[in-house]
Amino acid sequence: MNSIRACVIVFPGTNCDRDTHFALSKIMDIPTDFVWHDFDEVLDYDIVVLPGGFSYGDYIRTGVFARFSPVMKSVEKYVLEERGLIIGICNGFQILTEAGLLPGALTRNTSTRFICDTVEINVENFQTPFTRSVTKKNLKLPIAHSDGNYRISEKELEKLKAQNRIVFRYVENPNGSVEDIAGVCSENFRILGMMPHPERAACSVLRNTDGVEIFKSMVDYLRSEKIARS
Repeated sequence: MNSIRACVIVFPGTNCDRDTHFALSKIMDIPTDFVWHDFDEVLDYDIVVLPGGFSYGDYIRTGVFARFSPVMKSVEKYVLEERGLIIGICNGFQILTEAGLLPGALTRNTSTRFICDTVEINVENFQTPFTRSVTKKNLKLPIAHSDGNYRISEKELEKLKAQNRIVFRYVENPNGSVEDIAGVCSENFRILGMMPHPERAACSVLRNTDGVEIFKSMVDYLRSEKIARS
């Protein structure tokens, strides 16, 4: 029996929730629920996903309204108690930085244009819960964003590099992100924020399954962790 459970948090304006739910429930065979509001529901799950989209219309600044959504109080509690793994994808990454759960900020692409494309990213650290089962140095994943330009202070950037928390870098930078950064982890490596969409590259009908390697890594890590604790 599968003991790993996942939830996908849905905000007004989220539009990648069903794609993510399909990738986890149908491709990874993980029982997956949608969580809409609060009630500490997220504390019951091993995987929490903040998916892509335009939460609250991305008004004022991407992720800023979602950061104050009641469900984020539960997410912060989940982090403090180190319950499981959190992955923020695209808008989810933006929300995590706004909430202070990941360092830096996502700003407007240097082109000032919305970019919808498939990009290649390098895996910079294969020792994280999100990459431990990745078999390739390079992954091809879709992107779709206007505010994917990752910015961070020089001091925090040096800290990221010293702690090996830069997980993904673009092969060809599409948005101006500092040092080609496409994804970063928290200090305890239990939270990942990334701009590319692994859920949009998780099914053979889409002719790209590179995203499965990230989800598989998460599941493999959690299963090994549960075995170690038993």
